[in-house]
Amino acid sequence: MKVQDKLHKVVDGQDLSEEEMIEVMTQVMEGKVDRSFLGAFLTALRMKGESVSEISGAARVMREKAETLNISGNGAVDTCGTGGDGADTFNISTTAAFVVAGAGIVVAKHGNRAVSSRAGSADVLKSLGVNIEADKAVVEECLKSAGIGFLFAPHMHKAMKHAADVRRELGFRTLFNLLGPLTNPAGVKAQIVGVFDAKWTAPLAHVLKNLGSQRAFVVHGEDGLDEITLTGPTSIAELNNGEVKEYSLDPSDLGLDYCSDQDLKGGSADDNAKILRELLDGAGGPKRDIVLLNAAAAITAGGKADSIKQGLEVARKSIDSGAARQKLKDLCRISNS
Repeated sequence: MKVQDKLHKVVDGQDLSEEEMIEVMTQVMEGKVDRSFLGAFLTALRMKGESVSEISGAARVMREKAETLNISGNGAVDTCGTGGDGADTFNISTTAAFVVAGAGIVVAKHGNRAVSSRAGSADVLKSLGVNIEADKAVVEECLKSAGIGFLFAPHMHKAMKHAADVRRELGFRTLFNLLGPLTNPAGVKAQIVGVFDAKWTAPLAHVLKNLGSQRAFVVHGEDGLDEITLTGPTSIAELNNGEVKEYSLDPSDLGLDYCSDQDLKGGSADDNAKILRELLDGAGGPKRDIVLLNAAAAITAGGKADSIKQGLEVARKSIDSGAARQKLKDLCRISNS
């Protein structure tokens, strides 16, 4: 069955099997399909709605084509969302990454420049003095010695260059927006994944299960955030020991106050870097609370807490002891060495 036949199948509204998707994506990642095919294929998938088998197959190929990083032990976590929620918040999951690292969990932070906000994780970390362009050996040293490393997507997924122009020209969300958090080059088995639409929480949890993840929280705030939010409930699909369970999490159940979406707004990369520093220095308020909440889920996924409620205490300690702030200093120093 040629790739063209698979395009026709998707256009007719049929899902591809994982094996069929692997075949198409391998050709895409090796630059063997032309732009008109790729544009049509991504558009048809988006209109049909990407299936668990299709996303799983595509993620397997992207993982296989990525740079692979060696991490001693298998306890690393990631705090990477899909982005594209259009909410213009400060960098919540990037700030949370330092809190998680401060709790003694290795964080392989996968990220890129901005999707829909003014500042993606890469933009903010660069503003903070982290060398986001560090080569693979330096990133591995960061993971080993600092307990946190930044995995800059364009460096780690060089085969993605074959799709970059088409994605840019299409200008709407495609399969690739879902793949970012599923293709961490460090092969993390635990993570918190924020998604831009609640309909993706359960499917992506099942994809992570297919890909061998052990513990994950796939989250979408009812306010539209690709984070666990503080303005109201959050839809969560939690993967634990091969089981996926779906529920709604309300911050008030954890003793946290609601806030308005205005309380979580960010700005430019420099503005957001300043917010991140202030939070690691112990600043209070809703911004601190939302960082604690998202860090708590990652800490739970990483096995340092039995529940998000318990994870909140671990997260507080990470900031208040200065451990989280030290992780930022360590990452800046080692990434530039």
